[in-house]
Amino acid sequence: MTTPIVRFAPSPTGRIHIGNARPALFNYLFASKHHGRFVLRFDDTDFARSTAAFAQEIEIDLAWLGVVPDLTMRQSDRGAFYEAAADRLREMGRLYPCYETAEELEKRRKLQQARGLPPVYDRAALHASPEARARWEAEGRRPHWRFLLEQKSVGWTDLIRGEAHIDCASLSDPVLIREDGSFLYTLPSIVDDIDLEITHIIRGEDHVTNTAVQLQLFAALAPEWAPPVFAHHNLLVSGSGEGLSKRAGSLSIASLREEGFEPLAVAALATLTGSSEAVRAVRSLQELAAHFDLSHVSRNPARFDPADLATLTHRTLAMLTFEDVRERLAPHDIVGFKAEPFWLAVRGNLTRFDDVLDWWRVVEGEIAPHHEDAAFLRAALELLPQEPWDGATWSAWTGAIKAATGRKGRALFHPLRLALTGAETGPELAALLPLIGHARTAARLASFL
Repeated sequence: MTTPIVRFAPSPTGRIHIGNARPALFNYLFASKHHGRFVLRFDDTDFARSTAAFAQEIEIDLAWLGVVPDLTMRQSDRGAFYEAAADRLREMGRLYPCYETAEELEKRRKLQQARGLPPVYDRAALHASPEARARWEAEGRRPHWRFLLEQKSVGWTDLIRGEAHIDCASLSDPVLIREDGSFLYTLPSIVDDIDLEITHIIRGEDHVTNTAVQLQLFAALAPEWAPPVFAHHNLLVSGSGEGLSKRAGSLSIASLREEGFEPLAVAALATLTGSSEAVRAVRSLQELAAHFDLSHVSRNPARFDPADLATLTHRTLAMLTFEDVRERLAPHDIVGFKAEPFWLAVRGNLTRFDDVLDWWRVVEGEIAPHHEDAAFLRAALELLPQEPWDGATWSAWTGAIKAATGRKGRALFHPLRLALTGAETGPELAALLPLIGHARTAARLASFL
């Protein structure tokens, strides 16, 4: 394989959701695994709906997932290249003007359907006389421009779907330029893919039919150039089987971030769902890339259950090392010699990362402890060993309490946990006790006397 160059090309018309993040991650992981390049390209030729604010928010969402592009570009900066390509297609006779209104086209489609014919554009404008075109122009009509398809079968080897082909005779000549002169995404995408030397186009299966059109455009504009290899992956759907909608805000990356899910958990679930690979927690996108393989992607819809994110977030946090989270702990003043043993003690008990603040308060701050038996806690306080404390202190202390009181099991450990942490459950106290320290432990026990 040549060094791959891939691209993720969102339209900045809204926030991206988990379904949009899936192709972004597929492309990024593919490039990472094969030491290639990842391009973020904003397909923002829809000037009425695209905004710079949405583009910035998409970059923020991708960065949160760990997706960092090697190059970022915007189609709104490249209009001259698309005009030049359109002129070349006109010279070749592959781009022709059409003057029908949307209402006229809809009426024609309905008539075709009523006759049992496929609703394919009949190329009436292609065969219009110069006089007819002049008359339409005089009426104030402005043309949209269609690409003249060769009516033949176009095939390709899809890295996910295998051998694929589309009969272009069953397709309407696609509109490339609107009446107002703005471009639909198809032509700019091809021009940019050629200029960037994109080697692989990895995207959702809803674009399969577009591939035949695009391969014809590649052949027309760059006949000497081998077109990219295509891979069309299955789409994420909700638990009920419904598609995910950017406009409805379904499972937006921003909302998942606000809910406290780990980005690595989101990335792993978005990537491995709907494949033969088991969904697993990972420490990095590089590790995820090692488990990622396009040939393992199923052709069936991939059901995405947000409930799985909670479990996967917990598992992800439990396997992260201190070095993985050092920079995330520092803003909360979780630094110094206690920081690493603290993280190792509590990471297996976190539902969300921010839960560390509650446990840091147990170690370094004030809590509201509870008690079940003041007399028992008095005995525990009298037997509290002096510092220095280490991982063996808890066992030695509770052993002495057991010998003195005869208590064991829950009757021994539960009152101590409540008094020292104020919580019913939590990290192993053998690890937590040295971090709480003698002074706080004694004060919490004495508060009930």
